[in-house]
Amino acid sequence: MPKLSRETLTKAAVESAKPQARVYSLRDAKVVGLVLRVQPTGRKAWAVAYGRGQATTIGDFPVMTLEGARITAQRLLAEIAEHGAPLRAQRKAETFGEFIRDQYGPHVEATAKQGKATVAAIKSVFGGWYDKPLTAITLADWDALKAERLRSGTQPATVNRDLDRIKAALQQALNWSLMDANPLAKVKRIKRGIEARVRYLSKPEEKRLRTALEAREKRRRKSRESGEAWRAARGKDSLGAFQGYTDHLMPMTLLAINTGLRRGELTQLRWADIDLKGKRLTVRAGYAKSGKARHIPLNTEALATLKACRKQHNGDGPLFGVAAVTKSWRNLMTAAKLDDFRFHDLRHTFASKLVMAGVDLNTVRELLGHGDITMTLRYAHLAPEHKAAAVELLVL
Repeated sequence: MPKLSRETLTKAAVESAKPQARVYSLRDAKVVGLVLRVQPTGRKAWAVAYGRGQATTIGDFPVMTLEGARITAQRLLAEIAEHGAPLRAQRKAETFGEFIRDQYGPHVEATAKQGKATVAAIKSVFGGWYDKPLTAITLADWDALKAERLRSGTQPATVNRDLDRIKAALQQALNWSLMDANPLAKVKRIKRGIEARVRYLSKPEEKRLRTALEAREKRRRKSRESGEAWRAARGKDSLGAFQGYTDHLMPMTLLAINTGLRRGELTQLRWADIDLKGKRLTVRAGYAKSGKARHIPLNTEALATLKACRKQHNGDGPLFGVAAVTKSWRNLMTAAKLDDFRFHDLRHTFASKLVMAGVDLNTVRELLGHGDITMTLRYAHLAPEHKAAAVELLVL
């Protein structure tokens, strides 16, 4: 019999639960019926126990957090109290669309930080499957969709995210006993070699970018001054001069080029993540792509940028309050005469400049938040002089 323990579970207790030779369970005293099963492999799965020896898996930790597991378990236990069993266990014949709309969608929105975005992405990419019976989805369906996505120019990284989302959804259907097997369980992500695209700014290009940013700021300030004169002439209230930057574009660009943060990490930064005295910022695990927090030291320009931003904020909430910079970035690229340069390439510029300055790849990996060194190796070719110095150490 598995070992059982009863306690009011905490995040620390769940994270510290170590695998043993046999599966064991931790039972939550706060939501009676919620169980964390720890497998010898290290897998930690949430389940809801009910009736005599009956249980249903509801998700894996850490994908499903303790808070999310409690919310899901309470909903499931309410179903069991009213109907004698989970409703999902009673409904096996349904379409993929009904599964997403009625079950998986509410579940992932309640338990995942980007739940709504995940559901929207599934509908956008897999909408053609919505009328298909859930149990009729096959590997061939995925292969056909993947091929079509790649033919249309969708990047492999985006297709990999598509795969991650659909595998997670189908795995949850399996956990809920709505399917006998996950047809995509063994499908692997598209491998991206270290030769993957690395576009970074040359010194002349970076100079043009900075010049375009300064010119844009100057135009916007001049426009504000003109508007103030117009308002004054008509007796309207003054908007006041700009404090710090005129909008989000210049500070986001400067921070990206000096910290290597992804656009999504920048847009979710909050003032609570910034330590101006300690000269560092924290990328929280909740919005880091890797799911792990990391701390980035602030160089002189990054620190000055944040201090300028601070002039227009009260120190609470998000730094920028925007989700995208698509239009303003496109106009900036035109003004700077930069071709084939995305906002994400500022991250490549950050990494490339570090490597060319002699910073070791593992330090670059830590600053970028890469899970392993493989992704960081794409920058290795930028330091050929270090390879040459290494082989010179060989003696006859």
